[in-house]
Amino acid sequence: MQSPISRRRFLERSAQVAMTAGAAGSLLVACGGSTTATAGSANTTITFWNAYNVTDPENQTLLNKVIPAFHKKYPNITVKSQNIPYNSLLQKLIATVAGGTGPDVVRTDIIWMPQLAKIGALVPTDDIVAQRKNDFYPGPLATCAYKGKYYGLPLDTNTRVIFYNKTLLSQAGFSQPPTTTDEFQTMATKVTALNKSFYGYAESGLDPWNILPWIWSFGGSVTSDDYTKASGYINGSQSVSALEYLVGLYKNHSLAPNLLGGSSYSPDDEFGKGHVGFILEGPWVPPTMKQTYTSLHYDMALMPAGPSGSTSSVVGGEDIAVLSSSKNIDAAKTFMQFMTSEDAQVLMGEVGQMPVLSSLATDSRMPSYFSMFAKQLQTAKPRPVTPNYTKIESILTDAFNRAFRGQTSAQAALDGAAQQIDPLLS
Repeated sequence: MQSPISRRRFLERSAQVAMTAGAAGSLLVACGGSTTATAGSANTTITFWNAYNVTDPENQTLLNKVIPAFHKKYPNITVKSQNIPYNSLLQKLIATVAGGTGPDVVRTDIIWMPQLAKIGALVPTDDIVAQRKNDFYPGPLATCAYKGKYYGLPLDTNTRVIFYNKTLLSQAGFSQPPTTTDEFQTMATKVTALNKSFYGYAESGLDPWNILPWIWSFGGSVTSDDYTKASGYINGSQSVSALEYLVGLYKNHSLAPNLLGGSSYSPDDEFGKGHVGFILEGPWVPPTMKQTYTSLHYDMALMPAGPSGSTSSVVGGEDIAVLSSSKNIDAAKTFMQFMTSEDAQVLMGEVGQMPVLSSLATDSRMPSYFSMFAKQLQTAKPRPVTPNYTKIESILTDAFNRAFRGQTSAQAALDGAAQQIDPLLS
């Protein structure tokens, strides 16, 4: 039986599979032309690096449907699609910058964009964004911005929403999902009381990916809007209240203890088995639940609103960008634009790649379960868009762990985090 997995574990597993595929990940497919190409223009070849999952339909859809559709529209460009394992993609990109031997176009994890922009690896896209800004959800588009300029476009997206077990909530006396954090706390406590092996809420870890939806919904933040200061933000009263809230759920056993690590406990599996009332997960979960846990009665809801009245969650996904070392920038931009067009977004959306175009939020061609995630994306936020995000992630994860383990108060943990993060921001 295949267990449901988190987005990050999904990507890492895909990377391992892609690595074993070896040279099979590199394919030549004839495709369209540049923005200035005409029927008589000379052919141009561009290379597209990506880490699409080679064992799922997304890679075959790219090769057999999306790229041929691009070819039909632009018959003068040849696209060489090369699958690179996720775990080595960033390193390979950085290594090619100096020598100019990298691809023309890349599908990159959103958290890598500012690092690549800082070293001058990406072509600015302010001209395109100026024309298309309203096409995209604001959160995903924000992942392409660095120091007042845009580099690339959002390509596919996701966010996390509340999954709730309708049977357990009914047994606990509730007919509707929580809309506020107070309601969530009450329901989680009562679900936990149903059975000694039950938990109201289960979470996979204490990374910012797991915790930031709560901090934002409480009205807190990690840094200032321009990513120049953490003090007064991550350790502000609203951020501290959110962490204290979660620690409180943990202490009263409403939140499963696996999030501290050292456990084989899978929140998704336990939710599927009917042992957990709530999980916070993304659009990769419904297909697995449908296949693996056929008797499960569940639904989805927006993140519960905190005391500030706001509901927010975290933006995930990938962006698409043109490398500054490309010798075919016009053709590369044409392909980037096509990959973010309705035609390509629908084709990839049909196999689970959630579109970045807000106009497709309720499109009947998309999986029906996308609709709740589309609603959440209206207020979802990116993790700090800064070249030093991975260091910030480590600092925050350590602070969250210390608070949960009772080694220090939530305030002290976040005060320490703010002091460490401030020098990393510029």
